[in-house]
Amino acid sequence: MNPPVTVRVSRRFDASCERVFDAWLDPATLGRWLYATADGQMLRVDVDPRVGGSYAIVERRANGDAAHYGRYLEIDRPHRIVLTLALEPDSVGDRITVDIAPDGDGCVLTLAHEMAAEYAEYADRTEHGWTTILASLERHLHTASPT
Repeated sequence: MNPPVTVRVSRRFDASCERVFDAWLDPATLGRWLYATADGQMLRVDVDPRVGGSYAIVERRANGDAAHYGRYLEIDRPHRIVLTLALEPDSVGDRITVDIAPDGDGCVLTLAHEMAAEYAEYADRTEHGWTTILASLERHLHTASPT
């Protein structure tokens, strides 16, 4: 069995670790940036933000509904979230690790996406997808009022 392929993406945010961390678990705002596209319509955002809890995010897109499912494996506010990502509700899915570290008056988020070796050909596409999602998170943090 081949080892998993890991895609890593980092981004600096002009927001506190707590604010960036909380954006990953807030059911009221998660659908505004996570797996959200400019032309899509969010249909479902169900989040149970606790270790062992699950999430389901479904967006209607021009080419059909895009569903994302997962479970929270580790939550260590405000430093780390480990979750799974699958396209089917009962699948084990990929492992996503989000680490957040202070950086001056902001923070740096480093995301690692571990996928099965057979999906290595999708690594560049996955990196681009996460880069786009983190840019969306940046826009969300910029337009949302700090709490």
